[in-house]
Amino acid sequence: MLTADILVIGLGAVGSAALYQGARAKARVIGIDRFSPPHDHGSSHGDTRITRQAIGEGREFVPLVLRSDQIWTEVEQDADCNLVTRCGCLVLASPNMPGQHHGSRSFLQDTINAAREFGIAHETLSTSDLRHRFPQLRLRDDEAGYFEPGAGFLRPEACIAAQLELARRAGAQTVLNEIVSRITPSASGALEVQTDRATYSAGHVVVTAGAWIAKLLGERYSHLFRIYRQMLNWFALASNPERYSPEQFPVFIWITGDQPRDMMYGFPAVDGRDGGLKIGTEQYDATVDPDSVSREIEPREIARLYDEYIAPRFPDVSGRCLRSTTCLYTVTPDAKFIVDRMDGMENAWFASACSGHGFKHSAAVGEALARQALGEAPLVDLSMFRLGRFDALP
Repeated sequence: MLTADILVIGLGAVGSAALYQGARAKARVIGIDRFSPPHDHGSSHGDTRITRQAIGEGREFVPLVLRSDQIWTEVEQDADCNLVTRCGCLVLASPNMPGQHHGSRSFLQDTINAAREFGIAHETLSTSDLRHRFPQLRLRDDEAGYFEPGAGFLRPEACIAAQLELARRAGAQTVLNEIVSRITPSASGALEVQTDRATYSAGHVVVTAGAWIAKLLGERYSHLFRIYRQMLNWFALASNPERYSPEQFPVFIWITGDQPRDMMYGFPAVDGRDGGLKIGTEQYDATVDPDSVSREIEPREIARLYDEYIAPRFPDVSGRCLRSTTCLYTVTPDAKFIVDRMDGMENAWFASACSGHGFKHSAAVGEALARQALGEAPLVDLSMFRLGRFDALP
């Protein structure tokens, strides 16, 4: 039987961070993944992920991203790589637009309030300001904006690869293409982890299995996790490509309507004109099974996205889609995270359901999980992400 002080199940955004932090603290750590990360089957791929410090989803997230920013800098230095590009972030909405976007009823104002509370450098922009600063956009007369110059994007595959490599250098063992089937307490007080190939014994277990979390944790938790298939598309630039470089164009979040799916987001042309512009919305029409979800994207899906969201707002972006892929969101009833102990197991923790906005926080969440497993207090407060908040749900 293979043994470890900490065993991490799932090596995506949070799991790779937990493995790295555990190994850095000189613990014996093993990480298991059903695939070979970084991979494109879960929620942590697609070339880019937005990072911003003023979090419209709730003030409780701000300490997570502030700590994560510190960790990304450390990882870049230790791994000698570039993970973060600071091109700014623009949040756009009508101040009077109602709705429910990532759990917020007023995403633009909640973002501004978070920036003011935490002293995050920012600007608030009128429609006139926006049209002058960002001629790339076609705005309605009632839309306003928030600009955060220190925001930008992360390279998710590179972030995961760097943390896994640093973990291995520090002595961590990674076990890939192996599926965990159950976690059970043993008579010795350790936890036994059974996979399709082996049995492991660990003093502590950290479960960061993403879209597979409900299957692993069982029925006690399944009603809290809904899995949604999302599209990632890169559209060709038809004109003015120089306007869309990271030096000229920020990442953006655009609240376009009052439905949860009306939250368009995108990035500059990070790979030059030929790479196109990555733009997407969020889909909440039907849940999926992560083991049988369709990875094929139909032309009609792309055409609907372009016609409804992109064509009316981006005159330089053509309807020619250069490439597409899918990813998975694991969403809770309140669109926030769940980070807690597993039922009946004092030495097992899990973190999942990042609800579509988790990557920028993942380094800090992984560090907090590793510290808890080592008997140390987390550097960020995770109490508001506990399961108890759902006790009143049927």
